[in-house]
Amino acid sequence: MTDVDSLNEALKAISVSTELIEEELKPHLDTVLTALLEKKKDAAVDIVRSGILPTLAQALQSRSSLSCHVALLVAEMAREATVREQCIEAGLVKALVPHLNSKDQEMLLNTGRAIGRICFDNTHQQDQLVQSGVIPRLLSIMKEYPENDPLVNVCLLALCNLADLDCAREALVEQDVADTLIFQLKRAPDAERRHVILEILGSLGESDALKLQFTESGVPEALSVMIRDLQGHSDPHDLCSIKIASNLIVSLLLGDESMQKCFGEGSGVVYQDILSWLQSSNTQLQLSGALAIANFARNDSNCVKMLDLGVVPHILTLLEQHVDEGDVSVQHAGLSALRNLAIPATNKVRMLEDGVSERIKTLLRTDMPPVQFKLLGTLRMMVDGQEGAALKLGRDAVLLARIMEWCEVKDHAGVRGEASRLLAALIRHSRSPEVVRAVARTDGVRHLISMATSEHVIMQNEALVALAIASAIDIESMRDPFSEAELLPTLKNMLDDPVGAVEVKFSAMGLICTLANSGVMKDELNSVNIKESLNKLMDHSSSKLATQASSILTILSDTS
Repeated sequence: MTDVDSLNEALKAISVSTELIEEELKPHLDTVLTALLEKKKDAAVDIVRSGILPTLAQALQSRSSLSCHVALLVAEMAREATVREQCIEAGLVKALVPHLNSKDQEMLLNTGRAIGRICFDNTHQQDQLVQSGVIPRLLSIMKEYPENDPLVNVCLLALCNLADLDCAREALVEQDVADTLIFQLKRAPDAERRHVILEILGSLGESDALKLQFTESGVPEALSVMIRDLQGHSDPHDLCSIKIASNLIVSLLLGDESMQKCFGEGSGVVYQDILSWLQSSNTQLQLSGALAIANFARNDSNCVKMLDLGVVPHILTLLEQHVDEGDVSVQHAGLSALRNLAIPATNKVRMLEDGVSERIKTLLRTDMPPVQFKLLGTLRMMVDGQEGAALKLGRDAVLLARIMEWCEVKDHAGVRGEASRLLAALIRHSRSPEVVRAVARTDGVRHLISMATSEHVIMQNEALVALAIASAIDIESMRDPFSEAELLPTLKNMLDDPVGAVEVKFSAMGLICTLANSGVMKDELNSVNIKESLNKLMDHSSSKLATQASSILTILSDTS
């Protein structure tokens, strides 16, 4: 008799059997199982077609001595994706679930594999499993048999498949899943086991409630230790583990409470390890380290403390390493960290005293738009409210020349916008004749006038205020650039715009007022009939705007 004949005979015998008598069924089940284990072609499909699935479900429900054997058979059959739906329809999953409470480790192993394979990639069925209470049971099995690696693997894979479901995350909030996963992470015998655990932690860590539980249970510390142990390894699997784990720590730091606990006033183990990542030769750790510092720098007290502890030189050194043909992501993350650290006013002063603005300028030669964008934003943050810094940078010919280049960028609106905003900030915060003249000499006035017509109100206001300050400081330097860029018709259009923002009209009138007071541009203002626009604003619903219009009309009408 051929193997195919043996399988067909066995299936026929099982299908006509009316009672679950072990002595009769077991040899036939063995034949079917052998066909599956030997991967006979279409064996799984033949089993489904034979109609024996209800008999297998019945055998499982009766909790007979055949149950373990049947669970193994179902597990092997469910390797074939095409038969899984029929297994569900035959009630095999419902029949298998109660066996997760078995005290027999082999039964647990076969049951776990069978359920896992049948429900793989079936969200509805996975949801049903969670509703039936499998989550607490999976964790209990891992706690009861922590040294049974095949069984632990099955439970971890099951959790991995369920971890993206909201209902699973809710169920796990009530369990001490973090402790169980940390224990298994520490004893993971290979990279494969590590990756499954890290994937589970990553999925579950997206839940705010679990994020905090993880931090309180020491997950970041455990990940940090694991990274420390793997550093220096060149095996691709180990490098992959470092990448996943460091990304996970950065993700956990997005929670405010989690972040503060890991920071530990600057003495936390995780924070100390992250500092060492900045100095690592591993680019992934450098990136994660910079992102983590940016996360820690989400409140002023942390920023001040980190400056006290000397984090800035580490970031600057890291950035300098990546200037030429370096990693764009690392540069971007490093600049994000510096920008956040520069938000508190006291830090700005100290960072400038430490020479940050000088060292950061080495990045000016970068040709990567994301880095250019972040660099400009960081420099703008550095000069915010800092007259000395704005004066120093505004007199820097190399910096101004680069800013002008970036103001002309055609294919990156973000870089162009940030360059113009930095230009405006240098004038606004320095209020220096030197800076005003330097900007005028390098053709920067044209860019500020263009910025004043931006679609973003905040940028329009920044530009108009900078132009007003520049006019008040040195109108002679401004006169020709204003004429060439047709500033006055632009201002008139702003006042006449029926849908223009009130704050933009007010800023435009602030600039007009400065020009009218200068005397030298009064005739030009009258030549574009600015009075007509101001007269219309006398009846504006904003009393502030109407009053300002009236004041300017008085100045323009004064012939003395």
